[in-house]
Amino acid sequence: MRNRMKEKLLQGKPVLGISMMIPAVQLVDMAGKLGFDWVLIDCEHGSISLETVELMAMAAEASHMTSIIRPPKNDPEIILRYMDRGVMGVQAPHVNNASEAQEIVAAVKYHPLGKRSLAVGTRSANYGFNLNLSEYAQQSNRETLVCIQIEDKDALGNIASIAAVAGIDVLFIGPSDLSQSLGYPGAADHPVVQKAMQEAFAAIINAGKAAGTAGNFATAATRLQQGVTYYYTHFPTLFAHGCSEFFRIANSVSVPEKPPHSLSN
Repeated sequence: MRNRMKEKLLQGKPVLGISMMIPAVQLVDMAGKLGFDWVLIDCEHGSISLETVELMAMAAEASHMTSIIRPPKNDPEIILRYMDRGVMGVQAPHVNNASEAQEIVAAVKYHPLGKRSLAVGTRSANYGFNLNLSEYAQQSNRETLVCIQIEDKDALGNIASIAAVAGIDVLFIGPSDLSQSLGYPGAADHPVVQKAMQEAFAAIINAGKAAGTAGNFATAATRLQQGVTYYYTHFPTLFAHGCSEFFRIANSVSVPEKPPHSLSN
């Protein structure tokens, strides 16, 4: 069990990810081969089953990529089932205070950092093969990643106390829900939302944690310049950009006129 993405993050290097909402193991495999550091398996908004989460985690590992789960809700029993499938961390949505953040850490980590149930035979524990369970628990606590999503207005004033919770690696600013919470739904580029995000990034970095967010090609450079090191884009965004470029290039070519094709019935 080795979390290469977390290693880079702890060194202050940007880690670039891709979000998947659809059950597509092959796309995860491709993303790893194309150079992404990590994949967000989005079970909050996506249609991905528990069984497919396990296969997507396997595909990520095969391509030397880290798999992170976003659960449908912050329920320790749900998080446990995903962690036991072999994902390397959790990106927990809608966390508003330090108490809620501590509950996420407790669900992801084993004693003494948390309360995650420890079992032999799970995929995360290598099915118990050639394993010292005590050493596995220590290794898991070291390698697994906890990302807390700040995406509600109420959470903005609690960044320092959330960041102070032991076991948290990343505080992630969710632009879509934050824009809605601030009164500008879907307008993440609104000056009020942008100001709130920039101030949040600064507070996270000042607290000694990695700052994260999501975006597209237009925002990537700005976010990285603002100190964001945990950054991803969505698969549909990436696919749409590639398709647009393909059609732009193909449609810009001047094709010589030819007689129409004769089609048989």
